[in-house]
Amino acid sequence: MIMALRYVWPLLLCSPCLLIQIPEEYEGHHVMEPPVITEQSPPRLVVFPTDDISLKCEASGKPEVQFRWMKDGVHFKPEEELGVTVHQSHHSGSFTITGNNSNFAQRFQGIYRCFASNKLGTAMSHEIQLMAEGAPKWPKETVKPVEVEEGESVILPCHPPPSAEPLRIYWMNSKILHIKQDERVTMGQNGNLYFANVLTSDNHSDYICHAHFPGTRTIIQKEPIDLRVKATNSMIDRKPRLLFPTNSSSHLVALQGQPLVLECIAEGFPTPTIQWLRPSGPMLANRVTYQNHNKTLQLLNVGEEDDGEYRCLAENSLGSARHAYYVTVEAAPYWLHEPQNHLYGPGETARLDCQVQGRPQPEVTWRINGIPVEELAKDQKYQIQRGALILSNVQPSDTMVTQCEARNRHGLLLANAYIHVVQLPAKILTSDNQTYMAVEGSTAYLLCKAFGAPVPSVQWLDEEGMTVLQDERFFPYANGTLGIRDLQANDTGRYFCQAANDQNNVTIVANLEVKDATQITQGPRSAIEKKGSRVTFTCQASFDPSLQLSITWRGDGRDLQELGDSDKYFIEDGHLVIHNLDYSDQGNYSCVASTELDMVESRAQLLVVGSPGPVPQLELSDLHLLKQSQVRLSWSPAEDHNAPIEKYDIEFEDKEMAPEKWNSLGKVPGNQTSTTLKLSPYVHYTFRVTAINKYGPGEPSLASETVVTPEAAPEKNPVDVKGEGNETNNMVITWKPLWWMDWNAPQVQYRVQWRPQGTRGIWQEQIVSDPFLVVSNTSTFVPYEIKVQAINSQGKGPEPQVTIGYSGEDYPQVSPELEGIQILNSSTVLVKWWPVDLAQVKGHLRGYNVTYWWEGSQRKHSKRHIHKGHVVVPANTTSVILGGLRPYSFYHLEVQAFNGRGLGPASEFPFSTPEGVPGHPEALHLECQSDTSLLLHWQPPLSHNGVLTGYVLSYHPLDEAGKEQLSFDLPDPELQTHNLTNLIPNLRYRFQLQATTKEGPGEAIVREGGTMALSGIPDFGNISAMAGENYSVVSWVPKEGQCNFQFHIRFKALGEEKGGAYLAQYVSYNQSSYTQWDLQPDTDYEIHLLREQELLHRMVVKTNGTGRVRLPAAGFATEGWFIGFVSAVVLLLLILLIFCFIKRSKGGKYSVKDKEDTQVDSEARPMKDETFGEYRSLESDNEEKAFGSSQPSLNGDIKPLGSDDSLADYGGSVDVQFNEDGSFIGQYSGKKEKEAAGGNDSSGATSPVNPAVTLE
Repeated sequence: MIMALRYVWPLLLCSPCLLIQIPEEYEGHHVMEPPVITEQSPPRLVVFPTDDISLKCEASGKPEVQFRWMKDGVHFKPEEELGVTVHQSHHSGSFTITGNNSNFAQRFQGIYRCFASNKLGTAMSHEIQLMAEGAPKWPKETVKPVEVEEGESVILPCHPPPSAEPLRIYWMNSKILHIKQDERVTMGQNGNLYFANVLTSDNHSDYICHAHFPGTRTIIQKEPIDLRVKATNSMIDRKPRLLFPTNSSSHLVALQGQPLVLECIAEGFPTPTIQWLRPSGPMLANRVTYQNHNKTLQLLNVGEEDDGEYRCLAENSLGSARHAYYVTVEAAPYWLHEPQNHLYGPGETARLDCQVQGRPQPEVTWRINGIPVEELAKDQKYQIQRGALILSNVQPSDTMVTQCEARNRHGLLLANAYIHVVQLPAKILTSDNQTYMAVEGSTAYLLCKAFGAPVPSVQWLDEEGMTVLQDERFFPYANGTLGIRDLQANDTGRYFCQAANDQNNVTIVANLEVKDATQITQGPRSAIEKKGSRVTFTCQASFDPSLQLSITWRGDGRDLQELGDSDKYFIEDGHLVIHNLDYSDQGNYSCVASTELDMVESRAQLLVVGSPGPVPQLELSDLHLLKQSQVRLSWSPAEDHNAPIEKYDIEFEDKEMAPEKWNSLGKVPGNQTSTTLKLSPYVHYTFRVTAINKYGPGEPSLASETVVTPEAAPEKNPVDVKGEGNETNNMVITWKPLWWMDWNAPQVQYRVQWRPQGTRGIWQEQIVSDPFLVVSNTSTFVPYEIKVQAINSQGKGPEPQVTIGYSGEDYPQVSPELEGIQILNSSTVLVKWWPVDLAQVKGHLRGYNVTYWWEGSQRKHSKRHIHKGHVVVPANTTSVILGGLRPYSFYHLEVQAFNGRGLGPASEFPFSTPEGVPGHPEALHLECQSDTSLLLHWQPPLSHNGVLTGYVLSYHPLDEAGKEQLSFDLPDPELQTHNLTNLIPNLRYRFQLQATTKEGPGEAIVREGGTMALSGIPDFGNISAMAGENYSVVSWVPKEGQCNFQFHIRFKALGEEKGGAYLAQYVSYNQSSYTQWDLQPDTDYEIHLLREQELLHRMVVKTNGTGRVRLPAAGFATEGWFIGFVSAVVLLLLILLIFCFIKRSKGGKYSVKDKEDTQVDSEARPMKDETFGEYRSLESDNEEKAFGSSQPSLNGDIKPLGSDDSLADYGGSVDVQFNEDGSFIGQYSGKKEKEAAGGNDSSGATSPVNPAVTLE
């Protein structure tokens, strides 16, 4: 048997049980037992007629117990009594009295006591008082009518027969209806019915008192009482008088632990009310109940603290009456220390303690074997000292049963306790050869439970027979257990427990195994994590390999696995992961590593940090300062969530002017919880406060109460005052309206003043509510002095500043004079012009609009329509670089000045660009010719950018270092193929081809590849064939780097030796698929891929369908006349369809020339406003590209860009960036201009005011 020592320690606490009884494990010895009373009748036994009377007395003991009875101190032999039956049982002396009746029961009344004896002593029962009660009867009496005048008090007596058991009293009428009780009519504890004052409605002749006797289960009733009430016209008021109790005070004795009932019933008119008082202090509500309309006070479970005076007070409007109850709390005897049965060995000292308490103090007497000690011989060896009976040096002959009896006037206590002196051989009750396991460093407990009489001595020996107590780590217990602290590995072994008394000597062996202690090698580390994140704790442990390790996690003492929140915690392989951290997750987390022998724990603390909690308890004070637009705001500190609060942000909301919009009033340090706020006039302030720490702002507080500051004159005037005309004869004055916070009143208006600049004349003014004013009938482009002032119901704002504005502009009347165009390279030119006369601009010069378009190539003229480009130049710049032009091309240029009204007249100038290098050739392909030759195919470049002079071909091997690149000119510009020979087989080459003009070679196209020898056997990767009813498609994936070549594909029907084969078709390897038509349905075909009679691949495919086409039998359908007839009908229908088509198309013809003339390229259309100023692509990369997007004009003409164009709708200023020399370069956009709407008011001009271009 193996025992883990962690479960042994509780057994050490059971050592005293050896002195109480002989253990059940102690077998093989027949031990005698003194008598012990096991069951007896209650101390008070009340019997009623027809009840059987049973007196119980049962006891245990060895040898068998004998019983005897005493009645009223005299021997009573139940077996000799008539009508008495004695129970025939080994452990019972009970008897039953049958045939009970009133006279018969009276004969057996008395006090009984039972004695149970054997050779070791006598046990005694307590006193049993038997009381016999007959059937209850109400004594016959003559009940006279009770006459009373209305308003007086009266008592209707009950006086039920006496009974040993409590009665239940009811007052009812002859209809068996209960008499209604209230504050005026009450039944007392004695059963009487009390009327504080009678009314005429109380006049009845059938007041009947009923008494219920639970013992006999009977109810008897008193003769009816006739209550006669005399009516009166004048009821006399009187002060209260107590009907019960009648005197002013009384003394009561209450028993501890029992209920106490106090009662006061008063009469008077009006009906008195009752109150209860205790002079010594208040009465506890949980222990006191008031009943019977406050006339009865009941204390439950009376204690010593209830001793004292209680007063009842009866009151009405005329006075009061009172009664004092003086309560003395006494107690029946109760045990402080009850004597217990004990076993003793020879020579020991026996002591029985009998400590009792009660009020008054009980008298304690001792008996030995049922005989009072006073009646025993004086030479007894016992002593009685302070309630204890003591016997020294006991021997087996001293075995006895003692009785301790305590008595006062409230009751009696009795206890039987025996002193049993035995002689028993020593016996070890712990199993022999038991194995104990413990870990190093812990304490082991080796059990050796021994029993005997006298008590055997126990010692522990090692394997050499030496006592183990020489090592201070070994220590014994009184019950024989050996403890070993600070266990070491070499403590493993066998230990011997030896128990001996004067009769024998016995020994057992205990085996101890010391295991490696469990240790946490890596415990969880304390962490600080942000709310909403996750944290991982790790736990690793070492343990004895013969044990089983278990790792569990606990959070603040709770097993996390028991929480059942699988989404919150993830536990696996010594890791604890807590997801979605909240502030409630912070605390102490521990890893518990345990085996069946030990347990270790490692703790870590988790702090969850984050933004602060909401600020509580906002409070406004110093409201009298609102007149000075100030108020004091205070709050309680917010929860900082483990990060100090750095500051508080104070915000406000005006629910009248800007509901649900919070504005900041400022911030205060985090250690400050109040501040005085400077407020603005006439604002409905509602405040809130938000705490901020290093993790950000927390939740805002609840909103405060709303306060309103008084009105005041404006303290600010509007800003951004401007004067600009939108017509040639007006000026629109605008300004940024005041923020509602600056109104300082419910409404605000603006006082606008203006006069021509420099006139010193009278200011014209107008008061408006909107943030603009239109001044009409002005001259064109005249400066004005302008002032705008805020006003409200409380006054005017401060004196405003003067702003200069201008009346409306007109179109510029002057065109820029071109200084010249400088060619910078084949695609870039520098355009210069002279500044315009500002007086002719008729407004603010906003800049220059430069428009240019491609008119065609110098190599070959094109009739395609123009692509216009636009560049907007600032007013202080008179040059611009146009880049991204097409080399060797004709261009047209226009320059216009513009102001806020629009564009002026244009200056025009044509120019051309020189030749440039061409673009790269198109579609360079390599075709294998042999193992040493390749054929190159290409297409000319899309952009010639001049006149092509030929090509430059360069190539070099990729796999051999040191090989120079070979390059040679191909002077024929029309050349598109070239055959390269003398190439090295199995080498990979890089080929580079460039087109040339007189300016040199252009961009190169590069391909890599090799000869047929490098490609090896052709690879038809992923080749497959699919078939329809009369066709088949063969497809394959060309291998990357595989040389292109020609091969044949041949189809042949299977099963046909002759014929059935289709001619072989030439196919290129790079084309990836081939389709063969005119196949027979439902036929298997063999497909061969051949190159110069070499079979490259073979496959089989079957066509769909129901069968091959068979020639039908000869019939009229095959006759020539029928075929001719059908052909003629088909030809006639074809002619008819052609004629219908021609008729339908008649009148819709037009010449190609007319069609070209009516087409308008979309690039030539005026741009809408939003596209003005963007750089436009002049042409595509391919000069031969057709303009498929061109559409015919709806009205047949396009309005030219001229001086009628207006920029009045493009307000704003030019935002450009310049180079160091003052020039800038525009960037082109491929975006096409949209068609402009027609009409007299529509202008084809584009606005240069808001260009969507970055100037560099």
